[in-house]
Order: sequence, then C-alpha cells, then structure tokens
Amino acid sequence: MIVHSESSDGVVTVTLDSPANRNALSRRLVSELRGALNDAAADETAHAVLLTHTGPAFCSGAALDEMRGGGTTDGTRDMVGLFRQLLTLPIPVVARVDGATRAGGLGLLGTCDIVLASASSTFAFTEVRLGLAPAVICLPLRPLLTARAVSRYFLTGETFGAATAAEIGLVSAVGDDVEPVLDGLRRADRQGLRETRPLTTRDRLRALDDEGSDMAELSARLFGSQVAQAHFSAFLGGRR
Repeated sequence: MIVHSESSDGVVTVTLDSPANRNALSRRLVSELRGALNDAAADETAHAVLLTHTGPAFCSGAALDEMRGGGTTDGTRDMVGLFRQLLTLPIPVVARVDGATRAGGLGLLGTCDIVLASASSTFAFTEVRLGLAPAVICLPLRPLLTARAVSRYFLTGETFGAATAAEIGLVSAVGDDVEPVLDGLRRADRQGLRETRPLTTRDRLRALDDEGSDMAELSARLFGSQVAQAHFSAFLGGRR
C-alpha cells in the first residue's frame, strides 16, 4: 500500500506514502487514495479527513513515467473524478503540507477545505516548463487564487514559498499545528458539517462540472504531444 488510512478520535488520517517518486499521482496512488476517501465517507464517526504525506514532498504532480508514450485520456479523466470526490465528501478535508508541492499536487490542495503548510514548504505550477498547461488542476484553484497570482505563477512556473501561498489563497495558514483546526471540526455536529461544506465548495464544483471534460481533453492532448514527450524523456533520462 502506498496510501495509508487510520481513523482515530473523529479524524481519518490519509497518508500519501510513496516517497520514492515524491508521491506522484500514479494510477496506483490515485486508485488507493480514492478507496481511502470512500472509506472515510462511510465512517459515521469521522468529522474530518486529514490528508498528509511521508517524505520531502506532499505531491510532485503527474507520474511522468506513466505519461510517456501517450494514451493519457483515462488518467486525466480520473483526476477530474478524484477532485470531484474530494469536493463532495460529507466531511471536511484538511491538508498538512511539510515539503514540496508541484503541478497536480496543487490541484489536490485546491480541493481541500483547510491547508496548513510549514514555513519550509514550497510550491510551483511547473506544467508550462514541460509544454503542458495546468488544465484540470486550474478548476478547483481559480475560485481560490487571486487573478494576478494565477497569471504570474501559471505562466512563469517559478517556485514560491508558504508565505506567498497564504497571501494568494493557496494555503489557509503557515504552520503545521493542525490540532486546533481538528479540534474545532470534532466539536462541530456532523449534520452541520455535511450541510455547510457544499456552501464553500460550490464554485469549485461548478467549474469541474462546466469545464472538466474539456480540460481533461486538453490535458490529455498536451501530455501526448511531441513537445511534452520530449521533455518527459529528458527528465526521466536525467533522473537515472
């Protein structure tokens, strides 16, 4: 297993545990994550999901080794499905980040209700440097981020820190003490959580419903392009 789940004291902790590839969104990781989220949704004692990670990266984005050779349509559609599943859980999702988050990993953060990031955490929309676009992941993020931040960081691919991430709306706060947040959610009534969460996720869900299919097709086309495939080969060759 590369995704671990544990329920305790009203919180289901879901841990991404594939540090060898920096918790990349491989088919296996996405499948196991979706299974863990299904289990969390069915847990009548749970008031929150805590999404966290092992290793130096929360999530590095797409698993480029699986993207080499094209045929990525199913994978991009699966990402839309994963994002929708996260946004429609009956309980809130809290992310705790202590390290690097890149590309598709930022889309995961966009589906969470509360994101806490350590001061040493870093972030980057690296798609543009590989001939790609943050197509699917922009859907849960655009309603959260400032328009100027979207333009700058989507287009430059530059790395920024936790303080900037908080300033532009990507993370809720800088710091990794998640207990006060979880304690507040434990004190909330489950019915209140279930009925209140859709009020906060409505814009992001609307974006997925309106544009999800088109963005999945765009993402698959770019992943399969000669330009992107050349970047993947160069990256993977240099990593060996």
